[in-house]
Amino acid sequence: MNDTLAEWVALAGDGSLAKAVLHAQAEESGDTEEAVWAKMRSRLEAMKEAVQEGLRKDIRSLSGLSGGQAPLLMQHFLSGKALCGTLLGKAEAYALATAECNACMGKIVAAPTAGACGILPGAVLAMMEEKGKTEEQAVDALFVAAAVAEAIVTQANVSGAEGGCQAECGSAAAMAAAALCSMEGGSAQQCADAAAFALMNLLGLVCDPAGGLVEVPCVYRNVGASGVAFTAADLALSGIRCPIVPDEVILAMKDVGDALPPSLRETGVGGCASCPSIKAKLCMRLQED
Repeated sequence: MNDTLAEWVALAGDGSLAKAVLHAQAEESGDTEEAVWAKMRSRLEAMKEAVQEGLRKDIRSLSGLSGGQAPLLMQHFLSGKALCGTLLGKAEAYALATAECNACMGKIVAAPTAGACGILPGAVLAMMEEKGKTEEQAVDALFVAAAVAEAIVTQANVSGAEGGCQAECGSAAAMAAAALCSMEGGSAQQCADAAAFALMNLLGLVCDPAGGLVEVPCVYRNVGASGVAFTAADLALSGIRCPIVPDEVILAMKDVGDALPPSLRETGVGGCASCPSIKAKLCMRLQED
């Protein structure tokens, strides 16, 4: 497989980035392209199921901190009051639903991690429902997202404990931005630029889960990063080139992650994890148990 976004763009040439990734994956795995595509389609189905599970009003995590919030956001969207409109509004609700499904021990697709699992599904599924994109376009978009993930994993990492939440939600936003660009007919270079725009806008995001649980602020960051993905895709699709080479943004993320203090790398010590209100809620929950 290819190690950098530049290599993926070169491999695609003037053609489809999704098809280039599909072909490369088939060659590496020894499976047919049809079999590889079918596996990715199954991931799309799992994403749909996670959204529906997360939209249930009765699900709650063991800590009591998550579950039941996504239906509220979805109702706000359905009321027509969402400030960001129908497309992003639905993507946000789906992102939160998926993240809450994960927090409540449901089945999700780590994209690229469990903590950032809602961003890519929310974007892709909202595009299908609100802009009439086909299943084929959605599955192809997941292959594009996979290429972005591979470039990040190879050159940096997607671990919050190692690189902060920029490595989780930042990477997921980059994957989603490239996927969105693909679904709108963007070129391979535009997909790479979209990924870079998303990543640079979340550079330095810390990993600070309260109580060490992937719930607060994690599930809400899935919502926020969704907006970043859409704006990044719009930048690239407008014809604006990223002024920094996309792979250099990935390397910059690694440098920033390496510089983060341990308190801001998934230890549950600094950032939001140290806020008195959330610590009090966790203590109260422990006392109840």
